[in-house]
Amino acid sequence: MDLGGLKPGGASPGAQDVITDGTSASFAKDVIDASRSALVLVDFWAAWCGPCKQLTPILEKVVKSYNGKVRLVKINTDEHPAIAGQLRIQSLPTVYAFRDGRPLDGFMGALPESQVRSFIDRLLGEGGEDDLAGVLEAAEAALDQGDLQTAAEAFAAVLQEDQQNVQALAGLARCYLASGDTTRAEQTLALVPPDKQGSAPVQSARAALDLAKIAGQDDNSAELEQRLAANPADLKARFDLAVALAARGKKEEALEHLLDLVRRDRNWNDQAARKQLVLLFDAWGPKDPSTLEGRRRLSSILFS
Repeated sequence: MDLGGLKPGGASPGAQDVITDGTSASFAKDVIDASRSALVLVDFWAAWCGPCKQLTPILEKVVKSYNGKVRLVKINTDEHPAIAGQLRIQSLPTVYAFRDGRPLDGFMGALPESQVRSFIDRLLGEGGEDDLAGVLEAAEAALDQGDLQTAAEAFAAVLQEDQQNVQALAGLARCYLASGDTTRAEQTLALVPPDKQGSAPVQSARAALDLAKIAGQDDNSAELEQRLAANPADLKARFDLAVALAARGKKEEALEHLLDLVRRDRNWNDQAARKQLVLLFDAWGPKDPSTLEGRRRLSSILFS
């Protein structure tokens, strides 16, 4: 994604004519020529497309608020398929942004108003740090909801502006992890500057990466459960079983074993159980219900 800090230049069209129904014949005038004096969004839509009906009113509202610095050209792909074919539009709605006669960036799907505004602000070169913060917030929300593509695109957009943004690097790594690509996750975390490796987002992503690597190993949890059944006092077996369970997403079971280990002997192996719990909380994230419950119960044990 190209997020060059573009500045509006030249005369701005009047607010009354910033929204146009485009055609294949008028594309050069409405989009290519117009983009030399304003940012032009092209909304590719169709009457049968439900998400299009959600997005187009948002686009119209947001574009009008820029007082002529942004124009919107709406193209019905059923009636005018030629341009969509040339641009290889594969799904609707799709929005392309044009500046100086060429496409700059785009997105697919119906976005909320805040993300549409952030998209435009980036291309206009407005918003600065506040805008990046908004994009990061939207990216984190998408990641929390499991929308990996949207999250990854947003994190990548931030990195176009700030290649060493720790939150974006860590977030992109977590997107790769969620998709099962531990190699690219590790490569992404390697891009974090040495002096920022200890930051909270990076520590969290690295903890998640460590769990993913364990998950890729042979599952020995059955053997560990047998050892623990034969000897409940086998603290090493209990610890290893908790890690194996956590790596395979069995959070509640992992918590029970580690909390039990802290109750039995909180100082065992240099407080390994407590430290492992902290790593799991980092890997799961501060909003995860297991993190919230685990922190509460750990505090209750440690301060009882």
